[in-house]
Amino acid sequence: MQTVSLSFFRYDSLLNRLWALAMMGAARLSMPRVAGIGFWKLCGSGTGEGFMPLPNTAVYAILATWPDEATARRQTAQARIFQRYRRRAVENWTVFLTPTSARGVWSGVAPFTVTETPTPGPLAALTRATVKPSVALKFWRRVPDISQMIGSDTNVAFKIGIGEVPLFHQVTFSIWPDTDSMAAFAREDGPHARAVRAVREGNWFREELYARFRVLGDAGSWQGGSPLTRLDRPA
Repeated sequence: MQTVSLSFFRYDSLLNRLWALAMMGAARLSMPRVAGIGFWKLCGSGTGEGFMPLPNTAVYAILATWPDEATARRQTAQARIFQRYRRRAVENWTVFLTPTSARGVWSGVAPFTVTETPTPGPLAALTRATVKPSVALKFWRRVPDISQMIGSDTNVAFKIGIGEVPLFHQVTFSIWPDTDSMAAFAREDGPHARAVRAVREGNWFREELYARFRVLGDAGSWQGGSPLTRLDRPA
Protein backbone atom coordinates (compact mmCIF):
# COMPACT_ATOMS: atom_id res chain seq x y z
CA MET A 1 0.00 0.00 0.00
CA GLN A 2 1.70 3.17 -1.17
CA THR A 3 2.03 5.75 1.60
CA VAL A 4 2.50 9.45 1.03
CA SER A 5 4.19 11.63 3.64
CA LEU A 6 3.80 15.38 3.70
CA SER A 7 6.16 17.01 6.19
CA PHE A 8 6.02 20.65 7.25
CA PHE A 9 8.78 22.60 8.98
CA ARG A 10 8.54 26.04 10.59
CA TYR A 11 11.65 28.21 11.08
CA ASP A 12 11.95 31.35 13.20
CA SER A 13 15.36 33.03 12.92
CA LEU A 14 16.58 34.70 9.74
CA LEU A 15 19.59 32.38 9.63
CA ASN A 16 17.44 29.26 9.73
CA ARG A 17 15.04 30.67 7.14
CA LEU A 18 17.93 31.34 4.80
CA TRP A 19 19.18 27.79 5.45
CA ALA A 20 15.78 26.34 4.56
CA LEU A 21 15.63 28.44 1.39
CA ALA A 22 19.08 27.21 0.36
CA MET A 23 17.97 23.63 0.98
CA MET A 24 15.38 23.97 -1.78
CA GLY A 25 18.37 23.43 -4.04
CA ALA A 26 20.89 21.62 -1.85
CA ALA A 27 18.52 18.92 -0.57
CA ARG A 28 17.99 17.70 -4.13
CA LEU A 29 21.31 15.91 -3.82
CA SER A 30 20.26 14.03 -0.68
CA MET A 31 16.64 13.11 -1.36
CA PRO A 32 17.27 10.45 -4.06
CA ARG A 33 19.62 8.62 -1.68
CA VAL A 34 16.97 8.06 1.02
CA ALA A 35 16.25 4.32 1.12
CA GLY A 36 12.74 3.40 0.03
CA ILE A 37 11.76 6.83 -1.28
CA GLY A 38 9.86 7.10 -4.55
CA PHE A 39 8.53 10.37 -5.92
CA TRP A 40 9.49 13.45 -3.88
CA LYS A 41 9.20 17.22 -4.02
CA LEU A 42 10.65 20.11 -2.00
CA CYS A 43 8.23 22.99 -1.55
CA GLY A 44 7.96 26.45 -0.09
CA SER A 45 4.69 27.98 1.13
CA GLY A 46 2.56 31.08 0.64
CA THR A 47 1.45 33.77 3.04
CA GLY A 48 -1.98 34.33 4.60
CA GLU A 49 -3.87 31.05 4.65
CA GLY A 50 -0.97 29.72 2.62
CA PHE A 51 -2.59 30.37 -0.74
CA MET A 52 -1.16 33.80 -1.51
CA PRO A 53 1.67 34.11 -4.09
CA LEU A 54 3.97 36.06 -1.73
CA PRO A 55 6.30 33.41 -0.22
CA ASN A 56 6.18 32.62 3.48
CA THR A 57 9.88 32.31 4.33
CA ALA A 58 9.10 30.52 7.61
CA VAL A 59 7.40 27.35 6.32
CA TYR A 60 8.75 24.64 4.02
CA ALA A 61 7.48 21.19 3.08
CA ILE A 62 8.68 17.82 1.77
CA LEU A 63 6.30 15.48 -0.04
CA ALA A 64 7.41 11.89 -0.60
CA THR A 65 5.99 8.51 -1.56
CA TRP A 66 6.95 5.22 0.10
CA PRO A 67 6.12 1.52 -0.41
CA ASP A 68 4.28 1.27 2.93
CA GLU A 69 3.46 3.18 6.11
CA ALA A 70 6.19 1.55 8.20
CA THR A 71 8.87 2.71 5.77
CA ALA A 72 7.35 6.17 5.59
CA ARG A 73 7.35 6.57 9.37
CA ARG A 74 10.82 5.15 9.81
CA GLN A 75 12.50 7.20 7.11
CA THR A 76 10.82 10.51 7.89
CA ALA A 77 11.99 10.01 11.48
CA GLN A 78 15.46 8.59 10.87
CA ALA A 79 16.74 9.61 7.42
CA ARG A 80 19.49 12.17 7.79
CA ILE A 81 17.95 14.78 5.49
CA PHE A 82 14.69 14.82 7.46
CA GLN A 83 16.63 15.04 10.72
CA ARG A 84 18.55 18.06 9.38
CA TYR A 85 15.30 19.85 8.59
CA ARG A 86 13.91 19.07 12.05
CA ARG A 87 16.99 20.15 13.99
CA ARG A 88 16.70 23.75 12.81
CA ALA A 89 12.89 23.94 12.91
CA VAL A 90 10.93 25.32 15.86
CA GLU A 91 8.03 23.06 14.91
CA ASN A 92 7.46 20.20 12.49
CA TRP A 93 4.54 17.99 11.54
CA THR A 94 4.16 15.05 9.16
CA VAL A 95 0.87 13.59 7.97
CA PHE A 96 0.74 10.09 6.49
CA LEU A 97 -1.72 9.31 3.70
CA THR A 98 -2.68 6.62 1.22
CA PRO A 99 -4.16 7.54 -2.18
CA THR A 100 -7.79 6.68 -2.89
CA SER A 101 -8.06 8.54 -6.21
CA ALA A 102 -5.63 10.35 -8.48
CA ARG A 103 -5.66 11.78 -11.98
CA GLY A 104 -3.17 13.89 -13.81
CA VAL A 105 0.59 14.28 -13.61
CA TRP A 106 3.22 16.20 -11.67
CA SER A 107 6.39 17.06 -13.61
CA GLY A 108 5.25 14.59 -16.24
CA VAL A 109 4.86 11.74 -13.76
CA ALA A 110 1.78 10.13 -12.20
CA PRO A 111 3.19 9.95 -8.64
CA PHE A 112 0.36 8.31 -6.70
CA THR A 113 -0.58 4.64 -6.90
CA VAL A 114 -4.19 4.00 -5.90
CA THR A 115 -4.62 0.70 -4.07
CA GLU A 116 -7.32 1.70 -1.57
CA THR A 117 -10.97 2.48 -2.20
CA PRO A 118 -12.56 5.55 -0.58
CA THR A 119 -13.95 4.90 2.89
CA PRO A 120 -16.11 6.99 5.21
CA GLY A 121 -14.24 9.33 7.50
CA PRO A 122 -11.45 11.91 7.26
CA LEU A 123 -9.81 12.54 3.92
CA ALA A 124 -7.20 14.83 2.42
CA ALA A 125 -7.30 16.57 -0.94
CA LEU A 126 -4.33 17.71 -2.99
CA THR A 127 -4.39 19.71 -6.20
CA ARG A 128 -1.28 20.65 -8.11
CA ALA A 129 -1.04 22.76 -11.25
CA THR A 130 1.42 24.55 -13.45
CA VAL A 131 -0.16 27.90 -14.28
CA LYS A 132 0.43 29.21 -17.78
CA PRO A 133 2.46 32.45 -17.60
CA SER A 134 -0.01 34.22 -19.90
CA VAL A 135 -2.86 33.80 -17.38
CA ALA A 136 -0.92 33.87 -14.08
CA LEU A 137 -2.17 37.36 -13.20
CA LYS A 138 -5.81 36.35 -13.81
CA PHE A 139 -5.36 33.24 -11.69
CA TRP A 140 -3.80 34.98 -8.68
CA ARG A 141 -6.41 37.75 -8.71
CA ARG A 142 -8.96 35.10 -7.73
CA VAL A 143 -6.90 33.51 -4.98
CA PRO A 144 -7.49 36.00 -2.10
CA ASP A 145 -11.25 35.37 -2.17
CA ILE A 146 -10.73 31.60 -2.23
CA SER A 147 -8.22 31.85 0.61
CA GLN A 148 -10.69 33.79 2.75
CA MET A 149 -13.46 31.32 1.93
CA ILE A 150 -11.53 28.19 2.91
CA GLY A 151 -10.07 29.95 5.94
CA SER A 152 -13.54 30.64 7.30
CA ASP A 153 -14.83 27.09 6.69
CA THR A 154 -15.12 25.48 10.12
CA ASN A 155 -15.05 21.98 8.63
CA VAL A 156 -11.53 22.11 7.29
CA ALA A 157 -9.04 20.71 9.80
CA PHE A 158 -5.91 21.84 7.99
CA LYS A 159 -5.16 23.80 4.85
CA ILE A 160 -2.05 25.18 3.21
CA GLY A 161 -0.75 26.35 -0.12
CA ILE A 162 2.71 25.17 -1.12
CA GLY A 163 4.70 25.05 -4.33
CA GLU A 164 8.01 24.58 -6.06
CA VAL A 165 8.15 27.89 -7.94
CA PRO A 166 6.20 30.97 -6.76
CA LEU A 167 3.42 32.18 -9.09
CA PHE A 168 3.62 29.34 -11.61
CA HIS A 169 3.70 26.04 -9.65
CA GLN A 170 1.03 25.80 -6.98
CA VAL A 171 -0.21 23.03 -4.68
CA THR A 172 -3.21 23.19 -2.39
CA PHE A 173 -3.58 20.67 0.41
CA SER A 174 -6.46 20.35 2.85
CA ILE A 175 -7.87 17.82 5.34
CA TRP A 176 -11.61 17.37 5.87
CA PRO A 177 -13.74 15.31 8.29
CA ASP A 178 -15.64 13.62 5.46
CA THR A 179 -16.44 13.70 1.77
CA ASP A 180 -19.69 15.63 2.23
CA SER A 181 -18.06 18.61 3.91
CA MET A 182 -15.37 18.85 1.24
CA ALA A 183 -17.90 18.46 -1.56
CA ALA A 184 -20.12 21.16 -0.06
CA PHE A 185 -17.19 23.61 -0.13
CA ALA A 186 -16.37 22.73 -3.74
CA ARG A 187 -19.99 22.99 -4.91
CA GLU A 188 -20.85 26.28 -3.23
CA ASP A 189 -21.38 29.01 -5.82
CA GLY A 190 -18.64 31.26 -4.52
CA PRO A 191 -15.08 32.26 -5.47
CA HIS A 192 -13.86 28.67 -5.60
CA ALA A 193 -16.56 27.43 -7.95
CA ARG A 194 -16.18 30.49 -10.20
CA ALA A 195 -12.41 30.00 -10.33
CA VAL A 196 -12.82 26.34 -11.29
CA ARG A 197 -15.15 27.34 -14.14
CA ALA A 198 -12.69 29.99 -15.33
CA VAL A 199 -9.83 27.48 -15.29
CA ARG A 200 -11.82 24.99 -17.34
CA GLU A 201 -13.14 27.52 -19.83
CA GLY A 202 -9.81 29.31 -20.26
CA ASN A 203 -7.49 26.31 -20.16
CA TRP A 204 -5.28 28.10 -17.64
CA PHE A 205 -3.16 25.15 -16.53
CA ARG A 206 -0.33 23.54 -18.48
CA GLU A 207 -0.26 20.53 -16.12
CA GLU A 208 -2.75 19.34 -13.50
CA LEU A 209 -3.00 16.73 -10.76
CA TYR A 210 -5.94 15.99 -8.46
CA ALA A 211 -5.72 13.42 -5.68
CA ARG A 212 -7.60 12.33 -2.58
CA PHE A 213 -6.23 10.33 0.31
CA ARG A 214 -7.24 8.39 3.37
CA VAL A 215 -5.58 9.87 6.44
CA LEU A 216 -3.45 7.24 8.21
CA GLY A 217 -2.03 9.33 11.05
CA ASP A 218 0.60 11.91 11.88
CA ALA A 219 3.72 12.71 13.86
CA GLY A 220 4.91 15.93 15.47
CA SER A 221 2.82 19.05 16.00
CA TRP A 222 1.67 22.18 14.20
CA GLN A 223 0.63 25.37 15.99
CA GLY A 224 1.03 23.55 19.28
CA GLY A 225 -0.83 20.32 18.54
CA SER A 226 -2.00 17.82 15.97
CA PRO A 227 -4.34 19.29 13.32
CA LEU A 228 -6.04 15.89 13.17
CA THR A 229 -7.62 16.48 16.59
CA ARG A 230 -9.81 19.11 14.92
CA LEU A 231 -11.53 16.36 12.95
CA ASP A 232 -13.32 15.29 16.13
CA ARG A 233 -14.72 18.74 16.92
CA PRO A 234 -18.26 19.69 15.91
CA ALA A 235 -18.42 22.18 13.07
